[in-house]
Amino acid sequence: MGAVVTITRLDMTASELRAATKRAKDGSAARRMLSLAMVFDGADRKTAAETCGMDRQTLRDWVHRYNAEGLSGLYDRQLPGPAPKLSAEQLAELAGLVAAGPDPARHGVVRWRRVDLRDELERRFGVALHERSVGKLLAKLGYRRLSVRSRHPQTDEEAQAAFKKNFAATVAAKLPNHAKDKPIEIWFQDEARIGQQGTLTRVWAKRGTRPRAPRDQRYEWAYIFCAVCPQRRATAALVVPTANTEVMSLHLAEIGRQVAPGSHAALVFDGAGYHVAKDLAVPDNITLVHLPPYAPELNPVENIWEYLRGNKLAITVFDSYDDILDSACSAWTFFADDPDRIASITSRSWAAVSP
Repeated sequence: MGAVVTITRLDMTASELRAATKRAKDGSAARRMLSLAMVFDGADRKTAAETCGMDRQTLRDWVHRYNAEGLSGLYDRQLPGPAPKLSAEQLAELAGLVAAGPDPARHGVVRWRRVDLRDELERRFGVALHERSVGKLLAKLGYRRLSVRSRHPQTDEEAQAAFKKNFAATVAAKLPNHAKDKPIEIWFQDEARIGQQGTLTRVWAKRGTRPRAPRDQRYEWAYIFCAVCPQRRATAALVVPTANTEVMSLHLAEIGRQVAPGSHAALVFDGAGYHVAKDLAVPDNITLVHLPPYAPELNPVENIWEYLRGNKLAITVFDSYDDILDSACSAWTFFADDPDRIASITSRSWAAVSP
């Protein structure tokens, strides 16, 4: 039996140790504090130890720790665990590798799989990992498997950045004289084809299965022409059988009717042929602002189409043309009746002008 060890640290009294047990979130540390408080109060070592669930030798060891480190010494030390197989620099290189994507000619794949990254890590660093471990590293770095969006090969990222940076100046330069002293509303416009030959979307299913869903093979469709004002959470839409200059003029007239009285709208949209036609009828309370070429990602209406197809218009077989029209109208109403959703999907911090 080891010799009795005296508590030499006297910066806390028995009552202060008991008070500390109430604040301690670690139950084991709280029991150790209580055992020392009992010793301070004159209890013999055996009673103090057994009352708090330990033997005398264990109590003796905790007295040593308390004498040396104080209250913090009564907490279990965090075990270091195994050393990470990749250094911080190597993790940073892995993140850069994932962000850049694979080189098809060099790596033989067009997207990274965990098994490909596993092989690349072994080749670069000589570190052998299971592909599940690679997945954990990717999660630690903040990566998830996400659906990609299309990108036109002629996209000019510098032009897009300049458009966002200079948006307020661009709008101000385009405003006619009669609108310069009016409140300016920013609207976004786009159109989408809805109908047969529709889209599929993701569904919940058991892991390892390949769920099936119906997809129409016929060729009837309609168009939703829509515009939104994120600031006012206002919308203007038409469901029509075709897309041309005449329909675009009708849509501009509808947008003009939805602009707040006394305000002027800057309508941001792409450069489709019927958006720039000479005979396009533009209301006096609308100024047209064209996006850079090949820049659909700057138009938040693209996210509306993604939302509607994912929730209302995918995996659908339409019985007739009237069914297409009814479904398109119902889908748009579903979106337009939710002001918070309008603001959430279409608001862009760069799309603002000075009051």
